[in-house]
Amino acid sequence: MTSDPLAATAAYIDGLGGPALAKAAAYTAGNHWLLLWDLLVSVLVAWVLVRSGLLEQLSVRLARRGPALRAFAAGLLVFGLSALLTLPWSIYKDWWREQSYGRTSQPLGDFLLQGSIGMLISTLVTALFVVGVYALMRRTGQRWWLWSGGLTAATASVLLLLSPLLIEPIFNDYKPVPPGPVRDALVAMAQQAGVPAERIFVYDGSRQSNNFTANVSGLGGSARIAISDVAFKGASLDEVKAVTGHEIGHYVLGHVWRGVLLISAMAVGFFFLAHRLFPRFARAFGSKARIDDPAGLPVLVFVVSLFSLLAQPLFNTLSRVNETAADRYSLETVNLPDGLASALVKTAEYRNPRPQQLQEWVFYTHPSVERRVRMAMMWKAGQKPD
Repeated sequence: MTSDPLAATAAYIDGLGGPALAKAAAYTAGNHWLLLWDLLVSVLVAWVLVRSGLLEQLSVRLARRGPALRAFAAGLLVFGLSALLTLPWSIYKDWWREQSYGRTSQPLGDFLLQGSIGMLISTLVTALFVVGVYALMRRTGQRWWLWSGGLTAATASVLLLLSPLLIEPIFNDYKPVPPGPVRDALVAMAQQAGVPAERIFVYDGSRQSNNFTANVSGLGGSARIAISDVAFKGASLDEVKAVTGHEIGHYVLGHVWRGVLLISAMAVGFFFLAHRLFPRFARAFGSKARIDDPAGLPVLVFVVSLFSLLAQPLFNTLSRVNETAADRYSLETVNLPDGLASALVKTAEYRNPRPQQLQEWVFYTHPSVERRVRMAMMWKAGQKPD
């Protein structure tokens, strides 16, 4: 590999070949258009739920029950029916399209089974969150949105704490990295970073996706680093070490906590806008409900979803900052720039490595693969020979 960082970067990216690069660009652009289609689908779902009158009927039936029960029942109805109404769209977007691009080999039956389980869990959890939101409205009045950040932080923290223990094992099988050179290397890296060696796992990510991926999840004692078996099957030792170094960087640098704080701060902003603009959106959908009435939940959900989409450039920018810091941590501690670069190129199969600058700023949660590989090559060029 050439010592010129720019030439080395170009060699890595061009090594994918023209057809693969074109396919990655088409897949990525399609994903961005799906955001708009998702918004249109959410408009349709909210309109159907409002016009159906089901929430008003539910309120009448539960009129003598407590407000918490009414809010919980409304949450179950809204999120359960939304999942059913969007099922054909979900099958197209998350299974058929992924199959057509070679990103998954999961049978449709397994996709539907796991999707049903995920829908039940998310509906229950979100309905409980809705109970908390309406409780804030009742108890804090016009300032309820200001307290929503605390509720969001508490909910996110509980989910992050429990997810590796109770939720993720439902969908995948997590096992300690098997004995051998890979485990020995990863254990040494974990010990050096103060990460418990027993918190590094390999999981059967190939069940859902053919993507080369790894992640860090959990909080405190439940925190762990998980590497998909796709990475283990198709990666060299240097690539696995470099990617694990990146994930350890997220763990050591506290990016999970940063994410909780960011989501909580954004929740305050989204709920404030919903508080101010709810009546206008309710009229547009034909709803007569007030914001503190669970009958208006479909409108509230849409408003928050809309502003969440509009805030994606900000969220993505902060995410890219964290990803860059994790890459730098891997380079500084593992010092395998070529291993990191070649591992990143594998992700370029499903993420256009050479987006336009505006496209990257608006849509990318990670810096472009080209930018990340160039950073690794510049790091390599800056190292003094022994």
